[in-house]
Amino acid sequence: MTLTNEPTAPKSGLGRWHIAGWGAVAAILLAPAVAMQFSSEVAWTASDFLFAGVLLIGAGALIELAVWKAKSKALRIALILGVLAAVILIWADGAVGIF
Repeated sequence: MTLTNEPTAPKSGLGRWHIAGWGAVAAILLAPAVAMQFSSEVAWTASDFLFAGVLLIGAGALIELAVWKAKSKALRIALILGVLAAVILIWADGAVGIF
């Protein structure tokens, strides 16, 4: 064991998965905004962006909570998959009214 005079940096909580997850949320929200600039087939309203934002940010917060609180890796994966499945189901229903 070697001793150094330099303190170790505290963990900031901004790991690769954390940044990738919130980056994916931002990319999903930006994709229709960019597509609207190039095509008239994509026509989202402010309420569409609000719905998507609440859905995706809420899902991201639930995933963060699951990763933070769940002790078991298997439980974390199950909770994350459950949240993702719920988001896909709600998104599909909002898009075309399946249910």
